[in-house]
Amino acid sequence: MDRLNSALRRVPTWVVYLAGVLPFLWLAWNTVQGNLGPDPVKAVEHRLGELGLQLLLASLAVTPLRRVGLNLLRYRRALGLLTFGYVALHLTAWVWLDMGLRWSEVTADLWKRPYIILGMVGFVVLLPLAATSSNAAIRRIGPVAWRRLHRLAYVAVIAGVAHLLLLVKVWTLSELTYVAIAILLLGVRLWPATRPQSRAAA
Repeated sequence: MDRLNSALRRVPTWVVYLAGVLPFLWLAWNTVQGNLGPDPVKAVEHRLGELGLQLLLASLAVTPLRRVGLNLLRYRRALGLLTFGYVALHLTAWVWLDMGLRWSEVTADLWKRPYIILGMVGFVVLLPLAATSSNAAIRRIGPVAWRRLHRLAYVAVIAGVAHLLLLVKVWTLSELTYVAIAILLLGVRLWPATRPQSRAAA
C-alpha cells in the first residue's frame, strides 16, 4: 500500500480533472453522432445525473479508503468539484433541453414530481460545498466549521439516491448497487461519530 500511495502522490491533480471530463466529451460526441437512441435529451440528462452520483460516491469513499491505507485525500477536492459540475449540467439539461426554459412548466413539475424536489435539494446543498472548496475558504471559516459544513455531502448523497430511485420505474441491479454503496459509505463515515455515544450509553 505504501508503494501505491507513493505512486499516487506523483499523479498531478489535473489528471483527475481530465479523467472526469472525458465522460462528458464522450457523451457530447455520441450526441453529435446521434448514438443516444430515440430520446437523446433524456439520455443526456440521465447520463449527466448518473455521472454526478458516481463522482459524489467516489468523493465520499476517500475517507474510508484512507482508513484502510489508501490515501486519495489530495484528489477529494477535484472529485467534489467534478460532482458539482455534473450535477449542475444535469440540472441545466433538464431546465434547458428538456423543459425548454418554460419556467411555468418547471415550477409545475417541481410540485408534481417529488424526485425533482429531491434532485433540487441535492443541488442546493452542493452549492456551499463547491463555494468553500478552496484553501482560502477553509482559512476564512476555519477547519472545524468547514468540516461541519461539508457534512452536507451526506444530505446530497441521500437526496441523489432517492432522486434516482423515484425517477426510474423499475429498480435494476444498477440502482440497487448505488443504494448499497451509499448506505455502506454513510455507515462507515458516521460510525466513528456514533461509537463514543454508544459506549457512554453502555
